[in-house]
Amino acid sequence: MQLKPEFQKNADALSMLYVRSSTGNLVRLDALATIRETTGPVTVNHTGQLESVTFSFNGKAGTSMGQITEAVDRLALDKLPQTVSTTFEGTAGAFAESMNSLYFLLFIAIVAIYILLGSLYESFIHPLTILSGLPSAAFGGLVTLMLFGYDLDLYGMVGIIMLIGIVKKNSIMVVDFAIEAEKTGITPEEAAFKGATIRFRPILMTTLAAIMGALPIAMGIGAGAEVRRPLGLAVVGGLAFSQIVTLYLTPIFYTYMDELQKWLEERNRNAEPAQEEA
Repeated sequence: MQLKPEFQKNADALSMLYVRSSTGNLVRLDALATIRETTGPVTVNHTGQLESVTFSFNGKAGTSMGQITEAVDRLALDKLPQTVSTTFEGTAGAFAESMNSLYFLLFIAIVAIYILLGSLYESFIHPLTILSGLPSAAFGGLVTLMLFGYDLDLYGMVGIIMLIGIVKKNSIMVVDFAIEAEKTGITPEEAAFKGATIRFRPILMTTLAAIMGALPIAMGIGAGAEVRRPLGLAVVGGLAFSQIVTLYLTPIFYTYMDELQKWLEERNRNAEPAQEEA
């Protein structure tokens, strides 16, 4: 609804408007509302057609964006009524969106690795054996962050994703050797044990090299390194823990997964003659 230009500067013109009541009669607007002049904001911001107010904040030096947004969320939850909804804009909004997408990227990375390993070994089972070391690496990274008092922020998530690529090569060394050794006629248990013992030195060397490369970041050396420290802590803690656990878990997983694969192959061979007879 819009008044003619000659009435737009006269507030009393609003009293000349009529609205229809529930009974169908026309009622003047000034009978329903009081019109008065007062001071108001120059502009009214809207977000999604709703009135909104923007609050700006800055974090102190050495504080990560994840800690800042978490503190702001707690403050808004305590001070604002439940009828008010909040959202982040600007740098904080981009950070929140990136954190939401990182979990999806983590899932996509694991699926992509599984597909590549499945194509490499021509098996649905052995990629699961290789990926069995990822939970221990993630557990070690998360525990390290918790011990040093850091949250799982953007840099911490990047460190967890880096662990996927670094840790799986330990399992690949063991599984690749065990598959070739099993072709010589030894049992899966012996093949997995030999793979863990013979490949122990290259696994240890590559893990130590990766830990030494991430150690300066974990120690927080350099300008602005305090913000990136969760990345180094996640990598160092995950590698150190998975180095110990993987050498025990991978042979066990390989033994059971190899038996599962042979059982599936035997069942498929028995099912084919039955289908031909039918």
